[in-house]
Amino acid sequence: MSRLVKKSPALCTDLPLENGDILKKLHVMGQVLRSCFGPSGRLKHIHNNIGGEVVTTSTSSVLLPAISSSTPFLNLILASIRNHISRFSDCGLFAAILCVTLIEQVKQSGLRGNQAIRINKHLLDLCTNYLHQEECGCKVKLDLCSSQDLITLACSILRSKPGSLLTEFEVFHISKLAVQAFLLTVPSNNTGFVTLGRTIIVSIEGLPVMESTLFPGLLLDITDGFEDSEVKNHSSDHLRVLLFSTSLAGDLAEIGDGAIEVHHGGDIDSQILDHLLKIGKQALKDDVKLFVCQKVIHPVLQQFLRSHGIIVVERVGIDLMQPLAQLTGAQPVATLYTTIPLKAYGMVGNVNSRHFGSKTMLHLHPAEESVICTAILCHRNETMLNELKVACQKTEHILRLTLREPFALLGGGCTETHLAAYIRYQSDKTGSTSVLGCSQIEYLLGVDAFCSSLESVAAALQHDSGNSLIDLTCAHHWTLPKDLIQKDMEASVSRCGCGLMENRSKKWCHLNTKYPVFSPVSLCKDVTVQACVLDSFTAKLNALQVAIETVNVGLDIQYIIQDIN
Repeated sequence: MSRLVKKSPALCTDLPLENGDILKKLHVMGQVLRSCFGPSGRLKHIHNNIGGEVVTTSTSSVLLPAISSSTPFLNLILASIRNHISRFSDCGLFAAILCVTLIEQVKQSGLRGNQAIRINKHLLDLCTNYLHQEECGCKVKLDLCSSQDLITLACSILRSKPGSLLTEFEVFHISKLAVQAFLLTVPSNNTGFVTLGRTIIVSIEGLPVMESTLFPGLLLDITDGFEDSEVKNHSSDHLRVLLFSTSLAGDLAEIGDGAIEVHHGGDIDSQILDHLLKIGKQALKDDVKLFVCQKVIHPVLQQFLRSHGIIVVERVGIDLMQPLAQLTGAQPVATLYTTIPLKAYGMVGNVNSRHFGSKTMLHLHPAEESVICTAILCHRNETMLNELKVACQKTEHILRLTLREPFALLGGGCTETHLAAYIRYQSDKTGSTSVLGCSQIEYLLGVDAFCSSLESVAAALQHDSGNSLIDLTCAHHWTLPKDLIQKDMEASVSRCGCGLMENRSKKWCHLNTKYPVFSPVSLCKDVTVQACVLDSFTAKLNALQVAIETVNVGLDIQYIIQDIN
């Protein structure tokens, strides 16, 4: 008889933000996140002590899922940021650092939770309203008719992923590929409902980054027994394609839907093989030249098809089925026991084999304009290649977001410092104490906590003991080397963090110090200088909202009830 153990009562923690242990863990998590932020961020080597894969990264979409905590309050923050990343791909570290910093700033200010929540909501509304205005000084409109702005945005995203270890020349090369892939997935002759295509990424380890390239159409892995002569025997005319999503291995457990007819006393395996060969004969009769299966094809069927000049590809996997169907126009066949209708067949323009190192792939060219393309990404080792692949996937997603809102925010910390200066000026000019139900001092404490948190995010971009400053004209972010004296500033700093402003006798003040309240000036729209660092408008705006809303949820928590059984 097994021993019964009495169930332990749930652990209840009241006022978690008054708990020193939780605050200490929150501070440590904030330090970890800050150390990964920006182009010069430090990599993190993460391993779970109960086993599992070792992760080396500084990318939020990899870092945050790899971080686990036994503290429910921290898990609340992590879950909120992960949800943002799953929807918008970028600005996860920005949201996480802002969230943690603002909680700490509110605690230091001495404000009550309900007061801070009302003030944060009000200041968030000020920020979002300002960012949606045409005269917003930290927003630029993207010209989608030119690739230059898109390449700048792509370069900014790739530079912020230091785990890829790319040189500046390599960053520019991959950025051009990312923009080219994005443009290929946007249909050009669709006047109705637009469906974007897809970029398939194939990773090749061991080759230089500069050998990364892009192909319209699809590249499929082919088996070692595949001969180039199978492809060379076909002309460049359109080739008919048959696509199976069910197994053709002949196993009873994998034959898909449909009734099975077998003759009494006969060998079931032989009868199934006969039926597979009937499928092969129908494909041959219908002039199929490319026979593709998601799973396994029986060796006898393969031999039959190849002996009649049909190109056979198996084990393509479920991830490629939808792009294959979109590229070829074929309808994947999911059963073996019906006659294949003519509408199930698709078409490719041509096929040829391509070699990348030791890997051989079959290139399917589209029969007409297609929104499917394949990016070949190369890097020197697995860790850097994985980081590069994630960075390219995020870049593609961010470029797609620009179709919905063709804007970008100034990068390099300039948006954060500009917003902080704008909020300080608006709050000093108007004040909202009567509406928010707090005193003027409490309101100013909340404003200072909010703006100091934004400035702290900008300062987190600096990891080499340098100084972070704000200019008192346009409120852009500047970084200076450590121990630099005033007279050397002109020669040491040429441009601000986003690259839009030149160093011309600016008046500066160190971030997170008191400076005169002023209205930040917006640069003229006809300025010929282009920003060299941009952030996604859609992703960063949502990250700002998620960060502040998560802070307010955290400030409103009175009890944490944790089942420890």
